Amino acid sequence: MLRIADHWHGSDLGRQRQGNEDNYFVRAPLFVVADGMGGAQAGEVASEMAVEAFGGGIPDGANPAAGLVRIIETANQRIHERSRSEMRSAGMGTTVTAAYVGKDAVTVAHVGDSRCYLVRDGELTRLTEDHSLVAELVRHKKLTEKEAEKHPQRSVITRALGPEPNVQVDVEVFDARAGDLFMVCSDGLTSMVPEERLRPMLAARDRPLEQLGRDLIAAANDAGGRDNITVILFTLEEVDEPGGEQAAAGALDDDQETREYDTFVGEAFTQPRQGVSRPQGHTRHSDEALAAGRAPSASDAAEAEYRSSGTVALSAVRPRAQPIEEGQAHAPPRDAPRRRRRRIVTPGRVLALSCVLFLLAAFWLSTRQVYFIGVDEEHGGVVTLYQGLPYELPLGIRLYTASRYTGVTLPNVPAARRHTFTDHKLRTKDDAEELILALEQGRIQR
Repeated sequence: MLRIADHWHGSDLGRQRQGNEDNYFVRAPLFVVADGMGGAQAGEVASEMAVEAFGGGIPDGANPAAGLVRIIETANQRIHERSRSEMRSAGMGTTVTAAYVGKDAVTVAHVGDSRCYLVRDGELTRLTEDHSLVAELVRHKKLTEKEAEKHPQRSVITRALGPEPNVQVDVEVFDARAGDLFMVCSDGLTSMVPEERLRPMLAARDRPLEQLGRDLIAAANDAGGRDNITVILFTLEEVDEPGGEQAAAGALDDDQETREYDTFVGEAFTQPRQGVSRPQGHTRHSDEALAAGRAPSASDAAEAEYRSSGTVALSAVRPRAQPIEEGQAHAPPRDAPRRRRRRIVTPGRVLALSCVLFLLAAFWLSTRQVYFIGVDEEHGGVVTLYQGLPYELPLGIRLYTASRYTGVTLPNVPAARRHTFTDHKLRTKDDAEELILALEQGRIQR
């Protein structure tokens, strides 16, 4: 059976942030990273709530995959309810990636763009798929991996905990063996250090995990450190003696005290339980930053710029075009109540009602045959393809639905061509999709 041979974990502000929205949970055999998002301090709150949900561990006797999904779904409900009930928490959300080590396999549950990797025999394998806009474009072969790394909308995620009352969790079980190295990390690492650079660093295995972890964080900071950086590393070994879960969890150095739990929350650790040592693997800021005397936090302007352009959940915002302005409808005065009279339904009335319903259905179907391109202002100006007519009727009835998100914001469109994406001209499906494709591929010129 397998157990944890060694592990290390650390989190760093990065070079352009004032606060840390990442949180993590480490209690062998369970390792979790959550990367929060939202205005003010909401991101820190969301990721904290996510990792706290794992405090009870996998229920005894429960299947690890089902147990992880249940924990994440519960966390999502709590975050969503809080975001709806507190004004300062409105719109908050978080990613979550969890890895659970069983007797002969590792179960990974995942929502968002934090990642889990496996290193085996010098080969680096990504075990999770990003739930992001650019990842969808890559999967549909609209972008290459290289193009995705520098895409202006690479921080827009399509799935997160919090924005919706229900969340879809990706969960998969991977066969594991002694010598495997796993890494769970936030996108503060992978957005700064591409996989072609991660591969040799992780595959070398020529340094202790602590040094490897610090080197990974330093590499992300050297590349710009735009976001918070959180890294968890753990290796596996084979043991013969029975012992179930306790054997799988007992994996620390002999000179280290066994820890009840280790949860990093925002600016500081949670208060350790009595008799529990504070984790040695944590690094608040990189050693290089402290040695150089560099201020670890960003300026107020830099922090405000990040919060306006950083990670956002696409599902957190209801798609909205820029409908043509209409006068406000006023309800007519209500008549005095009348006595209800029995109405006799005649064949003529049935025919008239059928004709009205038929005409309404025909009108609705006709709107499904036209498309227009608009901008989702609530989502930072994402150019979007809509099906239907660019009108919104009283009572919030919309004659359009979002058909496709481009991943390109209006400010990234050449100024001379922006009117093409805001005039709401009705188009055929082929014409509209060709224009969207040209925008995604950078063929829209001045």
